[in-house]
Amino acid sequence: MTHYIDGFVLPVQRDRLDAYQRLAEAIAKIWKEHGALDYREHVGDDLYLEGTRSFTDLVAAAEDEAIVFGWVVFDSREARDLANERVAADPRMTDLIDSSNSGFNANRMAYGGFLPLVQSSDANSVAKGDRI
Repeated sequence: MTHYIDGFVLPVQRDRLDAYQRLAEAIAKIWKEHGALDYREHVGDDLYLEGTRSFTDLVAAAEDEAIVFGWVVFDSREARDLANERVAADPRMTDLIDSSNSGFNANRMAYGGFLPLVQSSDANSVAKGDRI
């Protein structure tokens, strides 16, 4: 378990979700060009569990906003740091975000880098590209 993960949660207006998906697909390619091993984003479907705080509350989402949860996998923290530098300097990122009409707002995104703690997976449990 040597991989390093960047995780994030953000609200996206439901009527702009298709535009955001196109933006995320383009951004995923850039991240992978700069060293990410895997890039995933998922749209919230079942966000409330009694006795817990929801992602909706975490990012103060409005009723017309969907919650997007994503993560990016890297070989190591060092690989992540290098990729972050390269992505931040890549002019395609600004161009994509400015022209996307997706409503992406980094100020409303919760983000962090994570070290591995526990890993248990079944790689065949969800088909690639499935949208819930």
